[in-house]
Amino acid sequence: LCFSHKIKLAFFVAIVGVVLTVLGVGTEFWVELAPPKNFYNNQTCLTAHYGLWKGCTKTLWVSDIDPERESCGPAELPGESNCTYFKFFTTGENTVMFQKTTHKNLNVAAAMLALFSLFLMVMGAICITMALSKEILFFLKPASICFILSGVMVLIALLVFHQSVLSFLASDHTVPLHHELSWSVSCIGCAGAVLIVGGILFLLLALPCSPWQRCLPHKEGSS
Repeated sequence: LCFSHKIKLAFFVAIVGVVLTVLGVGTEFWVELAPPKNFYNNQTCLTAHYGLWKGCTKTLWVSDIDPERESCGPAELPGESNCTYFKFFTTGENTVMFQKTTHKNLNVAAAMLALFSLFLMVMGAICITMALSKEILFFLKPASICFILSGVMVLIALLVFHQSVLSFLASDHTVPLHHELSWSVSCIGCAGAVLIVGGILFLLLALPCSPWQRCLPHKEGSS
């Protein structure tokens, strides 16, 4: 009972990482783009934000923006929003925003890494379920590998996405843009770290002389 509780505790840590990954992958607040708020010499300005799957542009009233802020935004302000899914995965077209062009190969690579990491998380969860239901400790090792690899791949996806943003910004210099990584990226970064920690915990539990298994001999003796 003691040992199974430790497995469940480590599994809970891994599940937190999975939830953060799903939240980050499923939202489009990976990066926010904003030109100077007076760039268009109008009462409104345009800001944009996008993620792995779709991008959104939003028209904001300049009067709503903090007077001390030079760029348009933040995207959380009320305004007219227009979101479209990227065509990387259908027609293979790049997307143009603020006269800059996305780098589809990097965007697709980041998305594929994120999806494969989710697949590894599912495999890890299946292994842990088998370890708990069948009481077979062997499944802890593949589970630890799955969660550690998924965490590493999530972080690599984050780095690839950041490189795609830099390539996007360098594609054209007509419109000056301020960019900042947003809260979806924070979710992904935390998810990668939590998944790696969860995987390490499973690895410690799988070790034959693990200090976590002090309750296990009593269980074996009683059985």
